[in-house]
Amino acid sequence: MPKNWKTRAAWGLVAALVVIGLAWFARPRPVPVDLATVSKGSMEVTVDDEGKTNVRHVYTVSAPIAGKVLRISHPLGQHDVSVHVGDKVKAAETVVAVMQPTAPSFLDVRSREELQAMLTAADASVALAEAEVRRIEAALDFSRSELRRSEILARTSSIPERSLEKARFDVATNEAALASAKAQQDVRRSERASVAARLTPPSTTTAETKSDCCIQIFAPVTGVVLKIVQDSEAVVLPGKPLIEIGDPLDLEVVADLLSTDAVQIKVGAPVRIDGWGGSSIVGRVIRVDPAGFLKVSALGIEEQRVRTTIDFVGPPEEWSRLGHDYRVIVHVTVWGEPNVLNVPVSALFRQGEEWAVYSVKNGRAQATQAKIGHRNNRSAEVLSGLSEGDLVVLHPSDRIRSGVAVIQRQTD
Repeated sequence: MPKNWKTRAAWGLVAALVVIGLAWFARPRPVPVDLATVSKGSMEVTVDDEGKTNVRHVYTVSAPIAGKVLRISHPLGQHDVSVHVGDKVKAAETVVAVMQPTAPSFLDVRSREELQAMLTAADASVALAEAEVRRIEAALDFSRSELRRSEILARTSSIPERSLEKARFDVATNEAALASAKAQQDVRRSERASVAARLTPPSTTTAETKSDCCIQIFAPVTGVVLKIVQDSEAVVLPGKPLIEIGDPLDLEVVADLLSTDAVQIKVGAPVRIDGWGGSSIVGRVIRVDPAGFLKVSALGIEEQRVRTTIDFVGPPEEWSRLGHDYRVIVHVTVWGEPNVLNVPVSALFRQGEEWAVYSVKNGRAQATQAKIGHRNNRSAEVLSGLSEGDLVVLHPSDRIRSGVAVIQRQTD
């Protein structure tokens, strides 16, 4: 009997140990989580978007007349100019473009026949004018002979004084008629030359045009060539843009911000500029346009944008490596405080209509509602519900509930 009792006691002890072991392994273990501390510190809310640098005053050199502009870069002849992007130019001294007259266009068959007929008529008019000049010259010679004869007879009183005056009048009249006929002859010859010029084919004027340059266009301001619009030789119309000139140190940043963000921005607001390949640059807002415009995003979404202009605050040495139309990222500050109780936004979640966090007390998570003020993409301003030094769970998963034991995740 005592032996059986001892056996049962031993088995009972084994069973108890098994139950205790199962209970130990079945108990819930603390969930490893990332924790953060609610603290006070500086905080700012910014509007972030892409922008681009822009030379404030860009001067576009245009063709003053219709003609053929020679190649601007890579000179091929004595009249070509050698101007490249990045070259420095001086106002009223540097030649940035050279223009020549264009060759005449080709004529269709009907136009050529019409001009040939006009040329024949012009030849006839010239011949007629020349004949008229010869007729009046003959009449003038005769009237002059009559005048000399009348003057001789008048000395002996063989003819009346009136006949002498008539002879003088005829000479004066014929001289005036000759001058008029010669002028008419010049007119007819000019008309004939005009018609002949219109018949000139393009091939015969190419060599003359190459050797007789017409217009040199000088730089309007001192600066740097930003862009060559018309690089190759071409026939252009008046007002055709040829080249753009500006001062690369007269630089600003232009950002097209959403209208919902632009209404929060004030002139003079500080700006942090980065994303351009160098260290951050400090700027400030100098203008927010009063009118917006429609812009389609890369996803095809129509957005109402407002152009915001930003000026650099630091010395040129900080941003001189930037050029015209460079891409940058701007962070415009719309609110900021030096000492604000804040919590990471990754700890926030919605609980009904309110914001809440999982605060950790005595090793267990507890859902706590918090009133949130300003937010940015890193932290949020805590107005009430949390205190400085509270621990909160970051990125709470669906395993986290009120009362669940948590432990700080170990990082390697």
